[in-house]
Amino acid sequence: MAQRLKIAFIKAHWYANIVEKALEGFVAEMKQSGQQAHLVTYDVPGAFEIPLLAQRLAQTGAFDAVVGAAFVVDGGMYRADFVSQAAVTGLMETQLKTGVPMFSVILTPHSFDGSEKQTGVFAKNFLRKGAEAALAVRAISAINLEEGLASLKKADAAAAAQMALDAPAAKPAAPAKPAAAAKPAAKAPAKKPAK
Repeated sequence: MAQRLKIAFIKAHWYANIVEKALEGFVAEMKQSGQQAHLVTYDVPGAFEIPLLAQRLAQTGAFDAVVGAAFVVDGGMYRADFVSQAAVTGLMETQLKTGVPMFSVILTPHSFDGSEKQTGVFAKNFLRKGAEAALAVRAISAINLEEGLASLKKADAAAAAQMALDAPAAKPAAPAKPAAAAKPAAKAPAKKPAK
């Protein structure tokens, strides 16, 4: 298996009983795969706070990946999709800025009434999404850029060698014609002596 991964897992506090399931699914998938990981969890008030903490964690250089999990529900006072969009966009910008992969388990339901039935449905969904995040972390971590670049260089060298073999042999240049001998300049007529 690959090296031991160092992963930060940030959870929003709102609907913690549902969001916690993402962490459970993540941990279960990592254990089942045999991937060694050191997981550090952080709690923040809500989804909006995830990107800043993710950026601060990424900038330490201590983590191979950061996962953010939140359940963003429309409470009637604001549009939940704006908050979740800001959080996901913040994670995307953070990974592009820092080079540390970010993974989102930030979900926004079309409707949520808080009933036991809906809570159970979304808890199962978060369990599954947490496992999917673990799969994604492992997949991205397994990409070996150096190996890929070395393979590309090798392919370029092979293509250049093949092009040299396939190139038609250059025809020998025709021998240069000797330069025509210069004609001697005509002598100017001699001057007659003056009388």
